[in-house]
Amino acid sequence: MPKFSAGVLLYRGGGAQLEVLLAHPGGPFWAKKEKGAWSLPKGEVDGAESLEERARIELREETGVDLAGAPLTPLGQVTQANGKVVAAFAAQRDVDVTTCRSNTIMIEWPPRSGRQIEIPEVDRVAWFEIETARTRINPAQAAFLDRLLSWLAGVTNEGA
Repeated sequence: MPKFSAGVLLYRGGGAQLEVLLAHPGGPFWAKKEKGAWSLPKGEVDGAESLEERARIELREETGVDLAGAPLTPLGQVTQANGKVVAAFAAQRDVDVTTCRSNTIMIEWPPRSGRQIEIPEVDRVAWFEIETARTRINPAQAAFLDRLLSWLAGVTNEGA
């Protein structure tokens, strides 16, 4: 049975100024990886909460951004190369990335050493315009960028 994660793809601006907020995983394994390493802030669902609830929790834990009460737009699910299924929700919010703070986790490093180190779950977050985000985001999650663009185009066309 695959593992499930849920997260929020924050966006700001519109048209040519549209940007999305991506998170870079912390720790020594990811330290020098950029292309394909970034992700929407997300985390594993334990089954006791809804996907939307887990997405809000993970955004708060990994960035400090609290979306309590804010509407979320479902962007569906993708399956990553590792078999993990990721559900995403979009929300419009302009966030100052210099104020974002992540929780910390314990990992074994180096692998199979028995030594535990504490690392930030996310070591940095950044705003990216869509085409740059495509080069940074986990390849399976790029579908969320397309779904966001399609949804925003529909919203814009409805208002026309």
